[in-house]
Amino acid sequence: MYFSEILKCMSTTIICPNCSTEFQPSDAIRDELEKQLRVQMVDWQRKKEEEARKALAESELHIRKQVQDNYEVQLKALQQNNLENESKLKLAREKELEFIKKQQDLISKENELDLKLQQMLLEERNKLGEQIRKEEDERNKLKDQQHEMQLKQLEKQLEDQRKLAEEMKRKAEQGSMQLQGEVQELALEALLRNAFPFDLISEVGKGVRGADSIQTVRNNFGQECGKIIYESKRTNAFSKEWVDKLKADMLSQGADVAVLVTQAMPKEMECFGEKDGVWICTFSEVKALASVLRDLILKVHVVTKNQENKGDKMTLLYNYLTSHEFSGQWKAIREGFMAIRMSIQRERDQMEKMWKAREKQMDSVLLNASHIKGSIEGIAGMEHVDLNLVEENNTPLLD
Repeated sequence: MYFSEILKCMSTTIICPNCSTEFQPSDAIRDELEKQLRVQMVDWQRKKEEEARKALAESELHIRKQVQDNYEVQLKALQQNNLENESKLKLAREKELEFIKKQQDLISKENELDLKLQQMLLEERNKLGEQIRKEEDERNKLKDQQHEMQLKQLEKQLEDQRKLAEEMKRKAEQGSMQLQGEVQELALEALLRNAFPFDLISEVGKGVRGADSIQTVRNNFGQECGKIIYESKRTNAFSKEWVDKLKADMLSQGADVAVLVTQAMPKEMECFGEKDGVWICTFSEVKALASVLRDLILKVHVVTKNQENKGDKMTLLYNYLTSHEFSGQWKAIREGFMAIRMSIQRERDQMEKMWKAREKQMDSVLLNASHIKGSIEGIAGMEHVDLNLVEENNTPLLD
């Protein structure tokens, strides 16, 4: 392509450098020039290729040398690095091996220590068990000794108590009948005072002829209505002389009723009852019997007082009814009654007014409810709308 361009340029007019004459080149000249130029071109191209080959060879040589140098450097670096890594790996392996050895030694020591510890614990457990057994044996021996001492002490106490009980029983059996009777007398007086607090319970002193206790019966107004005398006996055998003595005491004391409280009942009596004008009972029956006898005395007293001075009472009653005292009291009663009656009437009038007002309010409510119901039924066309305030079968609240 370069050669063709040169030939194109040669087809133009040539100017002589000396005389400046212009002329057209001929074909022979063109061919010659073309040969020369072709030869020159081939030489130039060969030179260029040779230069390019040399440059390429030099460059390749240079690059190869540079690559070889780099390779040698990298190889040396890699070899050095491998040496260092091998040294480090060897060192690491040595350390790992040393660590494994130490770990195995530690595990072996731990196992050995654990075994020794287990052996020590077993020995200590055996020693502790032996010590506990010895202490338990000692405690059991001590408990047995203490138990034996306590048994002996209890046996001695029981023996002392048995002797004391026998002595007390003997003294009790040898005790006086008077002491036993006094105990029952005191219990009887306490029972009567608790059961009849409004009555007068008096004790007959020792050495004084008469019964053991006297009950003066009083009514609700504190008036004396009669007397009941009590004789207390606490023996194993009943004596008929007690009845005769108590009857005499009843007469001497002016009593209305006589009661004999005894531990031993007569053979013919299974429970309380009257014998020869004297009531006989046990200590457990005296409260009920006293209540019945006391009621009889109160009733007899009322009947007796009604029969006494019957004529005088009628006169006193007439005088009282015609006296100013009675008329004044009756007037006061009548005025109080009229005041109460008027107050009731006023309250009734007020309530009737209130009822009438409420009845009107109720009628107004029912009327408004009926209007509402009619309006709803007319709008909705429903005949069975339940708007009743009261049931159909119920009676109105107010008539």
